[in-house]
Amino acid sequence: MSDKAKTKPTCLICNCERTMALDGATISAALGREAPLKVHSHLCRTEVASFEASLEGSDNLLVACTQEAPLFSEIAEDAAFAGSLSTVNIRETAGWASDGDANPKVAALLAAASVPITPTGQKTITSNGVCLVYGAGQAALEAAKKLAGRLSVTLLLTDAEDLIPPDFADIPIALGRISAASGHLGAFRITVDGYAPLSPSSRATPDFVMARDGATSECDIIVDLSGGAPLFVGADKRDGYLRADPGYPTGIAEALWQASDLVGEFEKPIYVAYDPDICAHSRSEQVGCSKCLDTCPAGAIAPEGDIVVYDTGICGGCGGCVAVCPSGAVSYAFPRAGDLIARVQTTLEVYTRAGGETPMVLFHDDRHGTPLIGAMARFGRGLPVNVIPFAVHSVTALGHDVLASVFAAGASRIAVLAPPDRAEEMAALQAETVLTSAILDGLGLHGSRFDIIDDPDPDAVEARLHDLADAPPLPASAFVPTGPKREIARAAIQKLRDAAEAPPDVIALPEAAPYGRISIDTDGCTLCLACVSSCPVDALLDMADKPGVRFVEAACVQCGLCRTTCPESVISLEPRLNMAPSALSPVTLNEDEPFHCVECGKPFGTKATIERISAQLAGRHSMFQKEGAERVIQMCDDCRIAWQANQADNPFAAGPRPRVRTTADYLAARDGSLSADDFLDD
Repeated sequence: MSDKAKTKPTCLICNCERTMALDGATISAALGREAPLKVHSHLCRTEVASFEASLEGSDNLLVACTQEAPLFSEIAEDAAFAGSLSTVNIRETAGWASDGDANPKVAALLAAASVPITPTGQKTITSNGVCLVYGAGQAALEAAKKLAGRLSVTLLLTDAEDLIPPDFADIPIALGRISAASGHLGAFRITVDGYAPLSPSSRATPDFVMARDGATSECDIIVDLSGGAPLFVGADKRDGYLRADPGYPTGIAEALWQASDLVGEFEKPIYVAYDPDICAHSRSEQVGCSKCLDTCPAGAIAPEGDIVVYDTGICGGCGGCVAVCPSGAVSYAFPRAGDLIARVQTTLEVYTRAGGETPMVLFHDDRHGTPLIGAMARFGRGLPVNVIPFAVHSVTALGHDVLASVFAAGASRIAVLAPPDRAEEMAALQAETVLTSAILDGLGLHGSRFDIIDDPDPDAVEARLHDLADAPPLPASAFVPTGPKREIARAAIQKLRDAAEAPPDVIALPEAAPYGRISIDTDGCTLCLACVSSCPVDALLDMADKPGVRFVEAACVQCGLCRTTCPESVISLEPRLNMAPSALSPVTLNEDEPFHCVECGKPFGTKATIERISAQLAGRHSMFQKEGAERVIQMCDDCRIAWQANQADNPFAAGPRPRVRTTADYLAARDGSLSADDFLDD
């Protein structure tokens, strides 16, 4: 974190020509500042001198106006301002509301904007402008011609029925259908069946020659005007893949306009971080958890052996994989969960300090939620005074660790503005709200506390938010949100538990929850320890002094790999949350004394297993009919081999070895006193 990010910013607030009732003293006191903030009325015009003066006296400036952000940035650039300049919206989100005192929320939003966020890593993507236009007939050719001046274009036709062969060959043209496609902007790879280039001698009608299947090619951009099924899963999230209805000219024009700008180097955020060491996907080709694979709408995740791999060039940052990952192997970085929670904690603390009551946190994205909130503020009553909006890149990235932390910070409810065109992506968020609700109910913190709103009508959303009843407030209890997902979640839940009356140690959870215990049917368990070797998070442990299985419940992610791997099928899972201190310590699930070899005394196997096998086979199996034959079962591997080698019926035994012939033997054979058969004697 830079020194500038650590510096408390200079705040400039404006009531936007007196359309908001701002109290500089109340806001300043809530922010912990000594002097009241000056409330401007026309900061972007007649009072712009105040902004210019602040540039000279501060290296970290926060302006409470996003509408005029371009103007403020231009003035700062002209003044060679080298500090940090940021803006925050307090108008549509707070000041333009018809009910109550908005000053507590204004102070909270200013405080939230002052909390530094860890920068996200970037991936550089290079596009050289090699573009494939994929469509039918003359319309596709005309579209390709429009791009030819800006990009290096190739036209692949699905149908050439109405095509008029061009008299100027500036665009390579071929016929064929894409059978497979992969990649992203700057790195697409396609396979084409029926590929046939246009013959240069085509006259009135196009003639395509030398058709073949399996032709491959690479390009930077694909403009798909075929009207068929998308070439990719989550096609609208694939950078560089532009798809338009061939019968919709406006859509085609927009796709061509976007394609023409996709040349050069682009910085794309790396939305997630992945730790393969604790991934519970697979062990020894036995699949345990596939939640991220099942959730990803863009096809950015693929299995690779016992782990999964992320294609950061494809990932669009929806974060569904982060929300459902039971082990925390994948974490969000746009922003990091700890940064988001810290911002929420600061916001609710300042809101309460300024006199705000029953705060409700409203998560939304910029693409759908921000315009919706703006419409409510401009044309309706605006957000309720206690509803504090939080913009995130994607609402589907909200896991139970974040949700529980928001409640631990003092929120009474959580609402989410879900994009209506992303309904198929909401399963992860819904599952996480169900899990968090089960935890709250188990702690006795009952009440309807979640609302996922996917209505695109701002009037309907506004009415729903205003009609929500205030849930019983939860006492705020701050904690430092550090560490992986499960540590943050347990810390938040513990804070909630501390505030509950007589909470139980164990809370029942819904199926597929990432917390729980396992049970072993000890009658069928042979203590082979396959479960121990397959556990990806060390929830299952062996014992140093004897055969046994120990279990740490707090570490278990309920991936099921132990159950899948168990050759005796004696393991069962039970989803639950155990907050007792004992959940952090190993407990013994099954143990036995080692059996000692009857020959050498070396310990091997387990006593119960060896005795059970001896009882089942001795005198019953054809190999163990002889008296004392069962002793071989009670021998270690070395002694068993030695015993078998000394048996008369050893199948690996060879015949008697011939006696070595000496010089005397040759002499005796020559004078007839020794025959050849004598050499076979011992």
